[in-house]
Amino acid sequence: MIKLKAVFMGTPDFAVPCLEKLNTLCDVIAVVTQPDKKRGRGQKLTPSPVKAFALDNGLPVLQPAKVKAPEFVEKLQQLQPDIIIVVAFGQILSPAILAIPPKGCINVHASLLPAYRGAAPIHWSIIRGEMKTGVTTMYMDAGLDTGDMILKTAVAITTDMTTEELHDKLMNAGANLLAETIKQIEDGTVQREKQDDSLSSYSPMLDDAICHIDWHKSAHDIHNLVRGLNSWPGAYGILNGQKMKIWRTAVVSSEGNAAPGEVTALTKNGLLVSTGKDSIEILELQAPNKKKMSAKAYANGHKLQLPLKFA
Repeated sequence: MIKLKAVFMGTPDFAVPCLEKLNTLCDVIAVVTQPDKKRGRGQKLTPSPVKAFALDNGLPVLQPAKVKAPEFVEKLQQLQPDIIIVVAFGQILSPAILAIPPKGCINVHASLLPAYRGAAPIHWSIIRGEMKTGVTTMYMDAGLDTGDMILKTAVAITTDMTTEELHDKLMNAGANLLAETIKQIEDGTVQREKQDDSLSSYSPMLDDAICHIDWHKSAHDIHNLVRGLNSWPGAYGILNGQKMKIWRTAVVSSEGNAAPGEVTALTKNGLLVSTGKDSIEILELQAPNKKKMSAKAYANGHKLQLPLKFA
């Protein structure tokens, strides 16, 4: 069988297993990824994980500042791909690009659509306390993650799972789902299923306001926020005027009249903080410009004493 000619569009490490799998199944004629970005203290230009993989495997790389630019659309048209695969690329495709490949533009999205359309589905599935999420492959259209679905696979979310841990599970599940999707497209058995828009939900981009812990919320909700923002960008509270990132917590059943955010005890594991309902035990935190450490070590090292309160 002649392999499909494929263009792959992706940027972060989440997309790499899909590109690796695609490279074994199709003739990858180009890899499109975001321009190199300055990273780290030295602000050195660094390639995306997808670019690094492509270069290591001898695949042609394209890095347009804007994929909608007419000259880039023309370049894609000249390549004449049979199919375009998009995984966490970071730019919206124009209708002109969507119309290029005869086999369609296929997206690998990290949720069970139509739930959690948008930019940060992995984070929000944990922040909102879901017990299950997954990956969906779909035909792309002009909307935001609104195209016809092809295949789905589900992944369980445990009560202490972080976004980083879930990310890695979904990353590998997505690659396997893409392989099955390609197989069905090649052998003509692929089925399309329209999304029910009435069941849709949205996962907006993360900003500082979302990351700032509201201590009036329940300990359960705060715990979900902390693990949903681990390992990036991190939930935080203000303690003694400093922005303290909170990386690990536990929910503790409690009753009392302490104000939300008030540290009620220095425990053997860290700091016990009152919330809108029950208490949250902070187990791991990070002071500005410092490394992560156990909350107990921080409390001992800074000789913390009550009263203390997070804002």
